[in-house]
Amino acid sequence: QGQFVESGGALVQPGGSLRLSCVVSGFNVRYQFMNWYRQTPGKERELVAGISTGGRAMDYADSVKGRFTISRDNANQAIYLQMNNLRPEGTAIYYCNTLGETEPWGQGTQVTVSS
Repeated sequence: QGQFVESGGALVQPGGSLRLSCVVSGFNVRYQFMNWYRQTPGKERELVAGISTGGRAMDYADSVKGRFTISRDNANQAIYLQMNNLRPEGTAIYYCNTLGETEPWGQGTQVTVSS
């Protein structure tokens, strides 16, 4: 059973940047493909970005390509999401998790993009 602790969310103006962090415990993250997800009230959870175990392969939702960058630090059990040129539709709670969506999920971190 894993534990995910997300942080770094904030209120930011459109066009701004944030860096989200996720610290993982309970299993060795270096063996897991890791993802960032986001969810807004009334909508299904959306996959935002993913990164391979060694960090060499990344994938992004079309809506964030060119603006978001996922990275990882396996030695410190951490996953990051650099978000640039944020848009109002990026407002959501952001979560990290494994490709297999390990339970329980973390509490997430709130990102609000608004002027």
